[in-house]
Amino acid sequence: MNITATHAVVQADASRGEFAPVGECTEKRALATPALGLVWFGASVSLAEILTGTFFTPLGLTDGLQAILIGHAIGFCLFALIAYVSAKTGLGAMDAVKLSFGRYGSLVFSVANVVQLVGWTAIMVASGAAAAAFLVPVVGMVGWCAVIGVLIVVWIAIGVRNMSRIQAVASVCLFVLTIVISTTVFTADAAPFGADEALSFGAAVELAVAMPLSWLPVVGDYTREAKKPLAGSLIAATTYSLGSVWMFAIGLGMALFAGSGDLAEILSSAGLGIVGILVVVLSTVTTTFLDAQSAGVSASAIHSSLLAKWLGVGVAVVGAFAAALAPVGDFENFLYLIGSVFAPMVAILLTDYLLLGNDSSRNPVNAPNLVLWLAGFVLYRFSMSWDFVLGNTLPVMIAVALATLLVGLIRKCMRRTIG
Repeated sequence: MNITATHAVVQADASRGEFAPVGECTEKRALATPALGLVWFGASVSLAEILTGTFFTPLGLTDGLQAILIGHAIGFCLFALIAYVSAKTGLGAMDAVKLSFGRYGSLVFSVANVVQLVGWTAIMVASGAAAAAFLVPVVGMVGWCAVIGVLIVVWIAIGVRNMSRIQAVASVCLFVLTIVISTTVFTADAAPFGADEALSFGAAVELAVAMPLSWLPVVGDYTREAKKPLAGSLIAATTYSLGSVWMFAIGLGMALFAGSGDLAEILSSAGLGIVGILVVVLSTVTTTFLDAQSAGVSASAIHSSLLAKWLGVGVAVVGAFAAALAPVGDFENFLYLIGSVFAPMVAILLTDYLLLGNDSSRNPVNAPNLVLWLAGFVLYRFSMSWDFVLGNTLPVMIAVALATLLVGLIRKCMRRTIG
């Protein structure tokens, strides 16, 4: 079915997981463009992004910043495009996947997304709690996991539609606090923090791409609420990318100028313990509630009887428990695994929907696209041994997109011939 010809799409109700035929209507959408920008700036300010920036230390300041910028430029394009698909159709991230993989074919990605979001929730709560426990030891790691978990539940309960003012205040606070952190880090004078191993420029670019790529299965759950689809998608991609570049740069600066890979230690040494607590807790909550809430939305895409908000609350609770009880600190390999699953999926969706105008959402399965995805997954895993200057995500996605375009054109020609 050609979407542009029928002008009919399916909009997901995130609270019930139901579908109703609608056009590209924005009358019931709740998020103005500035509000989306605030949400995604809050998402970008996180300890995980800062810690990832420390991995660029072997490249030095100039090459490290170049790799960060190139990686985020690639990530910006992917982020904006996938955000626009949901903003245009009104579909949540995983419901949009049905456009190219069918009702049941998309279940593979919905399940994978729930799993990765539970993992991210645990990782983010653990990193935030560890930093907070360093600054205020009396509460302890378990205590801070509980505090952060409760705040995430509160954020989910408020809901995206009702939290614009709270998110605005939180984002302004984070912006000011980030300036304080930047000043502290880049004016420090200490021996560079030693890197464990060498890092090629291409691998650094890939690492910079991996973080925005991890948000691609999530962003549509929020841009589908955009009152202005194109502007909302662009501002979400812009604010996230700029904020993420800033966080990566802080991490790189921590290693090169402050001589440490631990933000809490740097702030504590500078006498900024209160600032540190505010940054740690606020940034963890404004980032992680998106993960937990989107896990609920993805689960509701698996079955319509599942209630997204309550599932999101459940994910926040499970993530907090996992953070307190399980070792979830190492996430570099986790990032690459996410990329191998979702990069080919995104390449197929963008090509199949935006370029070819196909809609498989009413079909059980789109088998050719699933086969293309599996080939893309294998290619991505194989490509991790490459040392391409622009990383491996971009060439893999281009190869998958070209294959999807070729298969799609062949199928259209066959249908015309048979018809």
